[in-house]
Amino acid sequence: MNATRRTFLKTAGSAPALAAPAAATPIDFRYAPLDGQAAYCFPDDTYKSLVGSRGDLRYGNPGRGKPIDYFTSIVEFTVQGMEQDRVRKQWLEDPRTPIIHTLLERPRLEIEIITFASNRGGEGRVDNVILLLRGKPGVRAVPVIKITGEKSLPVVASVNLNRRDVGRGQVLTAPTLEVPARLLFRFPQEGQKVETADPDALLAEARSYWKQWRAYGGGVNWKLPGRYQEFADASARNIQQAREIKDGRKTFQVGPTVYRGLWVVDGNFLLEAARYLGYDEEARQGLEATWAYQREDGGVFAAVTGPHWKDTGIAMFTLARQAELSRDWSYFRNMTPNLIRASKFLETVRGGKYGLLSPGFGDGGLGGVRPEFTNTIWALAGLRATVEAADKLGLPDFAPVKQFHDDLRRTCLDAAKQEMRRHPRGFEYLPMLLKEDPAWEAPDEWNRPKPQNAQWAMSQAIYPGLVFPKDSPIVEGHIALMQASTQEDVPIETGWLPHEGLWTYNAPFVSHVYLWAGLADWASRTFTGFLNHATPLYCWREEMPTRNSLVGAYIGDMPHNWASAECILFLRHMLALEDGQTLRLLAGITPRELTQPGSWTLEQTPTRFGRVDVNLSQTAGEWHLEFARGAGDPPKEVHVPARLAGQFAFGEAKGAKATPRGNSVVVEPGAAAWSCTWKG
Repeated sequence: MNATRRTFLKTAGSAPALAAPAAATPIDFRYAPLDGQAAYCFPDDTYKSLVGSRGDLRYGNPGRGKPIDYFTSIVEFTVQGMEQDRVRKQWLEDPRTPIIHTLLERPRLEIEIITFASNRGGEGRVDNVILLLRGKPGVRAVPVIKITGEKSLPVVASVNLNRRDVGRGQVLTAPTLEVPARLLFRFPQEGQKVETADPDALLAEARSYWKQWRAYGGGVNWKLPGRYQEFADASARNIQQAREIKDGRKTFQVGPTVYRGLWVVDGNFLLEAARYLGYDEEARQGLEATWAYQREDGGVFAAVTGPHWKDTGIAMFTLARQAELSRDWSYFRNMTPNLIRASKFLETVRGGKYGLLSPGFGDGGLGGVRPEFTNTIWALAGLRATVEAADKLGLPDFAPVKQFHDDLRRTCLDAAKQEMRRHPRGFEYLPMLLKEDPAWEAPDEWNRPKPQNAQWAMSQAIYPGLVFPKDSPIVEGHIALMQASTQEDVPIETGWLPHEGLWTYNAPFVSHVYLWAGLADWASRTFTGFLNHATPLYCWREEMPTRNSLVGAYIGDMPHNWASAECILFLRHMLALEDGQTLRLLAGITPRELTQPGSWTLEQTPTRFGRVDVNLSQTAGEWHLEFARGAGDPPKEVHVPARLAGQFAFGEAKGAKATPRGNSVVVEPGAAAWSCTWKG
């Protein structure tokens, strides 16, 4: 590494935007969206029931083609009177258990709404709401249910309800009750007739179900400190709740409303997260579901059609990665003709300037058919992964694929030299939109592209795509650009909200780049910012306004499970990061992470080198790492930090030879089990 590169890693370019904070920001939901929703249904549930931020039930979004806030029915719970309800808080019983509590306040009354699903034998799927009214003895209240929208809903209640039609919906009024009072409302989901029930028994059944539910499959297990474990469990639950059985396969879906379906790029990361969680069979089915979308011409297109050329390259990348993690290469071998057809398809759409792929849909804030880089660089990631896998297996039929990859990569690098721009802060970066696009010259500067617009694909091409080396000016410029764009601890204005908005899970895309580049403090800061943009129900909206924004909006589904997947991926990679043929352990552990009491444990987490166990714990002021690796090709190198979190000095290793090298200690890669310590 040359001196310029070392300086860059410290300063993030010639004009650094921000320094990583010295003090750790707590994970406290400080940037949570004020308008949110969460699922409370079961795993693989057909009925994707949602509760809003005021305890309202949201039904009937048909998926693509309607806005995010389109619901055929919205059910609100309140009481009569003069004052408006004020939301005091909303919470889960625990991150594993989607029994959702919403507390509303009136001057003389508290209203607690408890929402959960049931699926009793002989009864079927029902949504249940327990309404608790609390106040001083003698206070009386009239509970009200307001149903607005196109469709009426059947309601079974523990009290008689007076129903009246108000034109745009219905209002259901209960009798006057003296508080404290408790009511049960039931909403059958299958059109079936149901009876009222004992609310305590219903709650007990729901709690029992989620208590026995497992976030992890097979032999995989995670044990992380504090909030980290909470987010891991909740993200696993979010993913299972959005999943659905289609054509006999468990299909990983992005969300419950507008993204209720399969997207190739989202699916790549969802399937990798599924492997990390131990959902091996489901991941296999999901991979087959992705490739079922391949067309006769070789292109792979799912939810996004048209010139979204990158999906074909992403599908190739997914196939290679899933083979690595499963250590089963039979499907990859069997798909050789499909992979070669996919590569030939990408060659046929190579007609853009410089010899890049033809103008296409950039996505992630870059709309329309434009001359851009996102399709080319993701295609390169897929081609690279395919070629490396074929070389590993000794498959000769992929020689034309390698030739195409090498030529397209040279073309891309030559084009990048011509398309680099200078940022106002003094560094060079590669925009995703080519200079020839007229949007750069829009008369109103407000309407011009932002430098950080659509850089999502660059983040992923850098890691996990490994398209560019660490000392590439493209990588350096991207890192500097992301740091210059940081507000609320995350890069902003990178997606469809070009002004005063942020793409929540773009943050872990960038965190991965920082982690891979050796900028652990920046990785931790940005990932923490991502967690703090979740709601207290541990889920994310796709895009949201920044605080105090007057022009930002809410965009996309919620829970958005590419976000859940990214949470899983980064937590895994903090402890075990595959960097090509190098395995880097504890690369993401900074002082921020070590402030949480408890150990960090991964059991049987899959890697391209086989399954590994990682356990980091503290005893008597020393940190201890225990490592074991199962069957698989060993990495070329295994790295651990020379100073853990920059504070604890490497002591000794047992069971393997360890050699200091700069900021790392290189551990004998062939050793199957070993331990080491760090001392303060």
